[in-house]
Amino acid sequence: MTALNIALVQKASGLDPQQNREQLGFTMDALGAAHAEDSLGLVLFPEAYACDFGPPGTDISEHAEDLDGPFVKSMTFYADEYAGTLVAGMFERSGDPARPYNTLVVAGREGVEATYRKIHLYDSFGYKESDRLLAGDLEPVLVDVGGIRVGLMTCYDLRFPELARQLVTRGAELLVVPAAWVAGDRKVDHWRTLVKARAIENTVYVAAAAQPGPRYCGHSMIVDPFGDVLVEAADGEETVEATVERRVVEKARSQNPSLANRRL
Repeated sequence: MTALNIALVQKASGLDPQQNREQLGFTMDALGAAHAEDSLGLVLFPEAYACDFGPPGTDISEHAEDLDGPFVKSMTFYADEYAGTLVAGMFERSGDPARPYNTLVVAGREGVEATYRKIHLYDSFGYKESDRLLAGDLEPVLVDVGGIRVGLMTCYDLRFPELARQLVTRGAELLVVPAAWVAGDRKVDHWRTLVKARAIENTVYVAAAAQPGPRYCGHSMIVDPFGDVLVEAADGEETVEATVERRVVEKARSQNPSLANRRL
């Protein structure tokens, strides 16, 4: 049996990158102590954890970093220190000084294992993310974590089932979705519905880690391939955990072979 423990860290980031790195360290120290006798597994932080988006119009380019910068070095340090794998969002410098990438970094004991630059920028609900950020290449990104094939998505990507399906077609058993899901009318309902839908329609686990209220929605959650919610946070700061198992993916796909029954 292949199993992987997942911790969803629902904590707010601010506009001070050093404080965010310190908070990451405090969180990892606490998780490391709690898992001193077992495997830490995968620790999922939200989107924009190295530095928050700030109020509308904030120039986030000044807080963008390279992939060998202080934030990623902190991630790789704690991944090695506690023998786990970390996923977190940051603003990565690009060829356009005014518009960085919105990037997920996967850090393990050997360093950076994968990066994903957000494909679908949040030009919706009165926001215009593309004014401040560049979209990534149209290429799904997967990585192996503890023997589980993991597909990477970020926040607004959740509203586009095509990306989730491409990741699953390429072997994903677990989709991870760090997010800063902005609060508002119906937004929690949209979030919960879409996380569950991506799991059910793809017979895959979905682990979604969100920034907390009041600005964002919170409700970080892990949903299994049958659509059952294994764990869900409220809207405040907290860390929740659950274990995913390959046998559950196999069982769901045996009972509900919708992927095999597709007619393209």
